[in-house]
Amino acid sequence: MPAPRGPSFPILATCLGAVATIGALAACNRGGNQPPAGMFGGPVPVAVVTVQPEAVPVDLEYAARTLGSREVEVRARVNGILLKRNYAEGGKVKAGQSLFSLDPAPFEAALARAEADTAAAAARHAQARREAERLKPLYEVKAASQKDYDQAVSAQAIAAADLQAAEARQREARLNLSWTRVESPISGIASRALKSEGSLVSGPEVLLTTVTQTDPMDVLFGIPDNERLALQQEVEAGRLRWPRDGRFRATVVFADGSGYKEAGVVNFADVRVSPDTGTSEGRATIPNPAGWLRAGQFVRVRLAGAVREAAFKVPQRAIQEGPQGRFVYVVGKDGKAAEKKVEVGEWSDGNVVVHAGLAPGDRVIVDGVLKLGPGAPIQVAAPAVPARPGS
Repeated sequence: MPAPRGPSFPILATCLGAVATIGALAACNRGGNQPPAGMFGGPVPVAVVTVQPEAVPVDLEYAARTLGSREVEVRARVNGILLKRNYAEGGKVKAGQSLFSLDPAPFEAALARAEADTAAAAARHAQARREAERLKPLYEVKAASQKDYDQAVSAQAIAAADLQAAEARQREARLNLSWTRVESPISGIASRALKSEGSLVSGPEVLLTTVTQTDPMDVLFGIPDNERLALQQEVEAGRLRWPRDGRFRATVVFADGSGYKEAGVVNFADVRVSPDTGTSEGRATIPNPAGWLRAGQFVRVRLAGAVREAAFKVPQRAIQEGPQGRFVYVVGKDGKAAEKKVEVGEWSDGNVVVHAGLAPGDRVIVDGVLKLGPGAPIQVAAPAVPARPGS
């Protein structure tokens, strides 16, 4: 009977490997119980800012739409056939520049007829004047009757009136002829032509094109009525101060978050509230020399000039959102992270104004907050980097 065989080498190697692994794990456990740094163990390095109440310039921001500062409809004043378009569609035009030409032939003929009528009226007036002047000395010596002299004087007056009427018709004919040249009333950008050459233009009833003045541009925005009332209450309570001259500085923020370099001023605020939107309209006028702003753009307008008294400001990155609302982490008395609920308001140079929740001297954690939880140990590593817009 054959002797039993011992374990094969592969099985032995497997067993030895398992023993080595167990030994290594045991050695790791004996090496210490230090947990990883962060929210599960050691202190989290953080940066803080110490807040104090101060007069903080604040920005008010609203959804807005751009509009040309002036936009006019170009229409002919007389009826006629459109002969030619004299401008490049979508290009710049100047005030007084010819945009369209109507067929002038009928108006030239009408002017010639009016000039002839004026000449005839002038001749009749001259004849009537001579007749009255001839009869006057005869009437004075009783050589002409009162009736003849009165008729001569009346004929002269009628001829003078006829001459004035003829001259008025001549001016009208000349004016109609000049209106065959359809000019731009303002400088700006002319849109596409709505009528082509050869079309019959029925005077002012037909829109030919529009011209929009794009420098400067108007920016229209709506202020929600509840926000307006809240701001007014803050002003009356002395917690908020408007600009001294009442004029806010206005800048534009594009849809991608980038800012427009030119700044303007708010020059209109409507006293009415729209029943459809619940907002009152405001308007800012902003320079647009390079044409970056286009009419009809949806943007945001940022209004600067208000000052909030005795307010706190912190970088936006310090503000956290939780189930109970917004909060910040501060350095607690025990040196650990403590959560404080806050009410935030306007912008101020890339920072957020905190209306309530902070106290003077609070050290607000601005960097490292994503690794924190209430009661987490912290280590203040360095002063916070100053906030940048949108940080």
